[in-house]
Amino acid sequence: MAQAQPVCLEDLQQSAAARLAPPVWDFIAGGSGTEATLDANRAALDSVSLVPRVLAGVKTSDTGAQLSGTSAALPLAVAPMAYQRLLWPEGELAAAEGARAAQVPFVVSTISSTSLEEIAKVGADLWFQLYWLHDRGRMIELIRRAEQVGCQALMVTVDVPIMGRRLRDLRNEFTLPAWIRSANLEPDGPSAAHSRRASESAVAAHTKIAFDPTFGWSDLEWIREQTRLPLVIKGILAPTDAEQAVRLGVDAVVVSNHGGRQLDGALPSITALPWVVEAVDGRCQVLMDSGVRSGTDILRALALGADGVLIGRPVLWGLSTAGAQGVTQVLSILRTELEEALLLAGCADLAAARALRTLTR
Repeated sequence: MAQAQPVCLEDLQQSAAARLAPPVWDFIAGGSGTEATLDANRAALDSVSLVPRVLAGVKTSDTGAQLSGTSAALPLAVAPMAYQRLLWPEGELAAAEGARAAQVPFVVSTISSTSLEEIAKVGADLWFQLYWLHDRGRMIELIRRAEQVGCQALMVTVDVPIMGRRLRDLRNEFTLPAWIRSANLEPDGPSAAHSRRASESAVAAHTKIAFDPTFGWSDLEWIREQTRLPLVIKGILAPTDAEQAVRLGVDAVVVSNHGGRQLDGALPSITALPWVVEAVDGRCQVLMDSGVRSGTDILRALALGADGVLIGRPVLWGLSTAGAQGVTQVLSILRTELEEALLLAGCADLAAARALRTLTR
């Protein structure tokens, strides 16, 4: 009997969990600490009830969006995620191809397992994600490379002074295989991520060496001065931090708790979203990630004031199941679900979605 086509993202999650080696599955699925925030993201999204409008005379819904100056067929971008060749031989190339087919931006991670230049050849709309590194010269180099290959935005992740304590990876002593490289940082040789340590994560050890935890607002201001690309700041939960980011001239903030992978006990992103929206008061775009798993979740975020969302783990589920085709399936399912949710809520477009009322149980 032929395998049934996936009809929701949970179907692809189950397929990915069955296909991947347990340590790799834990690496992408796990959160930090007790995984309280990981679980809270889902519970908080489920607690948001939408108040649909009826008799709106809506026949079709328009899901098109402008995200930091990039035209997108959906109000979403593929989140930056490291080492995707762990999941599929073509890794980021296949994921970017899936994003290109769906006409949504693909965010390339600083620690991707394929170089920025190779990913750019796929022809997707690219953004580049930057961590604050000890080597400021390397950061300038990465920014220039992003500009040269035509990236349309620069995303700076601000919630990783150190990597959160991810217990699944510690128990597995998670270590990158020799054939996986941080292609933008150490393309030609091994790094600390390849050296197994007792009861430790080699990936966390590598980031501790590469990342500078003293990253501050003056450093973000320095980054703003280095490029004319739209600047997106990922990892904001506090309204005061969002206000400070706006004062420094950012073009968008991403309300994010890093998918429950950094501070365990941090509040869910969807809970923080309305506070951040109020704080920025239309002076920059507001995106959200952490826990989005359906078109209804996207509609919830829009109704609470977001301009769009980032999609993370589900893209990896699709990638590990069927490469570029699997990523396209994920994004196609989300599009179908969002179009249907908009129609059922009486919304012809995203502006109408942002006007919906919500109640939190």
